[in-house]
Amino acid sequence: MNKAQLIDAMAADAGISKAQAKAALDSFTGKVGSTLSGGGRVSLVGFGSFSVSERAARDGRNPQTGAVIKIAAKKVAKFKAGADLNGKL
Repeated sequence: MNKAQLIDAMAADAGISKAQAKAALDSFTGKVGSTLSGGGRVSLVGFGSFSVSERAARDGRNPQTGAVIKIAAKKVAKFKAGADLNGKL
């Protein structure tokens, strides 16, 4: 399912227009992003939790030459599924 299909499904399920569903989805993704960039965490009971994890610096290899390269440390978004979501899988 892509973003357009998700917007269509949200609009149909909630009985709202596609424009309203798009605005709601954009608001949700924006707020999750801003919360995570501020170091926070977003928990949706039953669905899951979004958090920030730090990856340490490490050595990697250039696949063409085999040369060792340095991969910098960085922060990454992390999602852990909740019990209800896992139960649906």
